Amino acid sequence: MPTRQPFTALCQALRRGRPVDRFDLHVHTTQSDGVYTAAEVVDLARRSGLAGVAVTDHDTLGGIGEARAAAGPNLEVIAGVEITSEFAGRELHLLGYMFRPDDAALAAGLERLRVHRAGRFQEMVERLRACGVSISEDELRAVRGSASLGRRHLAELLVRTRRAGSIREVFVRYLHDGGRAAVPKYRLPVREAVALVRGAGGVTSWAHPGADCTRESLTRLCGEGLQAVEAAFPSCRTSRHRQLRAWAAALGLAVTGGSDCHGPGPYRQAVGACGVSDAELATLRQLASS
Repeated sequence: MPTRQPFTALCQALRRGRPVDRFDLHVHTTQSDGVYTAAEVVDLARRSGLAGVAVTDHDTLGGIGEARAAAGPNLEVIAGVEITSEFAGRELHLLGYMFRPDDAALAAGLERLRVHRAGRFQEMVERLRACGVSISEDELRAVRGSASLGRRHLAELLVRTRRAGSIREVFVRYLHDGGRAAVPKYRLPVREAVALVRGAGGVTSWAHPGADCTRESLTRLCGEGLQAVEAAFPSCRTSRHRQLRAWAAALGLAVTGGSDCHGPGPYRQAVGACGVSDAELATLRQLASS
């Protein structure tokens, strides 16, 4: 059975003499918890030889316009978002693509999530203070410039102000799930999140599916309207990649892939390190237009 890893597929196509376009469909910017601005993501995508990139910030569409303005005619910027949702009592990150960014219902749903994010952020600040970690309002002012606040913003602040040695340390000590300063997220039911994206003319995919992703859970999500599953991402092993693709083929799901880049880090998480081919993107386009 031939492999479908993006780099291998690229090499095979080059041997056949046919150029292959590649697309990274999972990248974050400073609009949520990324380190790169949207314009910097575009520059990195060009340098990586990509034909296109999807800006998929958490619960906000704020980076799409800036990315498109910076891209010009030679790089496609695909409308994307990563929605905080819930399925079977657990958090599920839902990727949406190719929707109308000005859709009112989608915008309202994302605004609801961001309002809850801001409240959650402030509560975590208070919990950190109760743990003896003093954070001033002046320090918080710059952090609050992000459209979609989360735990990583607080962790980065503590590292930047030398209250912690690393982001991992902050999570281990305070912000891991169930940690002393952690506050659960507000999550949209996955059926509602899927309906918002599809109502805006888009297509949906399960982001970086973990151990709770089984053929049974994928089958149930198909019943909720899911159209694709992310099968190529940095932590996805080759055996798991093949398994996800096999399930997708059996269930009639498309596949997506992306680096999930949040900023400088290991090469496997760099813009363009994971993605999909032009043929795979064409399948997503067909689903979005159907």
